[in-house]
Amino acid sequence: MKQFLGVLSLCYKFYVGLIFVATLLFFYPFICLTLSRVSWRKWSFPINVVWSFTVRLLCVIWVHRLRRVKLPKGPYLIVSNHTSYFDIFIMYSILPTHRFLFMGKSEILSYPLVKTFFKKLNIPVHRNDRMKAAKSFIQAKTAVQCGWSIVIFPEGGIPDDNLPEMVEFKSGAFKLSKNAQIPIVPITFLDHYHMFSDPDQLLGYAHPGISRIYMHDVISVEQQNELTEAELSDLVFAILAGPLRERGLMKK
Repeated sequence: MKQFLGVLSLCYKFYVGLIFVATLLFFYPFICLTLSRVSWRKWSFPINVVWSFTVRLLCVIWVHRLRRVKLPKGPYLIVSNHTSYFDIFIMYSILPTHRFLFMGKSEILSYPLVKTFFKKLNIPVHRNDRMKAAKSFIQAKTAVQCGWSIVIFPEGGIPDDNLPEMVEFKSGAFKLSKNAQIPIVPITFLDHYHMFSDPDQLLGYAHPGISRIYMHDVISVEQQNELTEAELSDLVFAILAGPLRERGLMKK
């Protein structure tokens, strides 16, 4: 039975891959057009939102918000746990009216097609090069000043083992929020780890279904100013881990 389910999961992964590539090719000319001029870049966001809804519809994924909060006008820093590639494109469906860009590891630049619009719109972080990492930080602050919110997965990537267990956070996200003086919007994804496991795990879990999202209270600039970066990191870790621990998905 386990092998049979693994084969079904593999078929679904292959199907998701086809949908991702087909829809990306369809929207690619429009995205490239909006990124051809700095003044047009804001129009790339609604295209990404439509792309996200299209992929979700074709892949039979329903988003269920377990908790909603009233968000500030922005910009702000959006942080979440990271267990699957689903986290990325579903983020557009969660916040379709809040313009944001991703700040993520530079390894994604090795992917064809994705490289072009990720590099031009989002912010790749070269962790092994201090000079380039510093430039990424400056680029993020500039984007905030232009009204863009920033999405960061503070774990620094998808953990290798024991998902949805979370691993220790990197400090960059909280250094940015305190330095740029922007609120933090924490979001917990509860189901993506089993809805779409790492493609390298050929027979790992993957299936359509309901993506449960838990949105937490916004952490204001005033709250952050009362904490050190380490204390803020610990606070956000505890907040994001809360719904996972309550459901027995993460150790107490």
